[in-house]
Amino acid sequence: RTATQFCAEIELISTRSRLLNKMLYKIAVCALIAATHGAPTLDAAATVSDGHWGSDELLEAVEHDAPHGRELFPMLIRAHKVRASRDRARSASHTADVARAGEPMMSIGDKNPAKTLEMLQLNDELNTVVKSDSMCSRRHAMARAAGLAAGLAMAQVNKPGFAAATKMVKLGADNGQLVFVPDEIEICKGDSVTWTNNKAGPHNVVFDEEAIPEGVTQESISMDGLLNDEGATFTKKFDVAGSYAYYCEPHRGAGMNGALTVA
Repeated sequence: RTATQFCAEIELISTRSRLLNKMLYKIAVCALIAATHGAPTLDAAATVSDGHWGSDELLEAVEHDAPHGRELFPMLIRAHKVRASRDRARSASHTADVARAGEPMMSIGDKNPAKTLEMLQLNDELNTVVKSDSMCSRRHAMARAAGLAAGLAMAQVNKPGFAAATKMVKLGADNGQLVFVPDEIEICKGDSVTWTNNKAGPHNVVFDEEAIPEGVTQESISMDGLLNDEGATFTKKFDVAGSYAYYCEPHRGAGMNGALTVA
């Protein structure tokens, strides 16, 4: 072999060695993120493989987060922050080039700022699901997160009634007992309750005027008449938090009473 051939072979071996070291380095970075963040590493690994992040950036992100505790999906935010920063840098460079050329300028921000905001909100909602002590806050956050994950727009999931639910209550037990089933329920502000005439009717729903929140009138939430047919329903939405007591007027003497808590 000539000296030139020998040098070429050495260079080829050196190049392959550098590529192998780079691959092992990326694998080690992904393993470090996996140990630190758990489930979100799938997203992180994808960004490494498709070239959106460099290994140094990933290590910096992990080291930066180490003393600050753990969030549910921190990598979702970082991926978009890194990409947004790069887009802004490219936009600034493009704007400068256009200005030098004397052409009309347009503002070019992130490629998809709406999507970035949706991912930021999704991260916040998921953290609320994990950290909040309020059942209603957790439920509303979960509903909004599910909507965003399904591709709904922020404007849609942030509507007041998006996360509202409806609880069902039977009037009369299946065995004919004169009770509400269940006789105690808890809902969130903005939720509704539907009472269904089940057995041993007729029934109705009348709220105790002395056991409802201040500012709520008995007439505005009670039934006017009776439910005679099985399967007939009465639905009411509740927007004022507090405790409510109600009863079935024809069977109040038999102890047909119910309680509602609006959180």
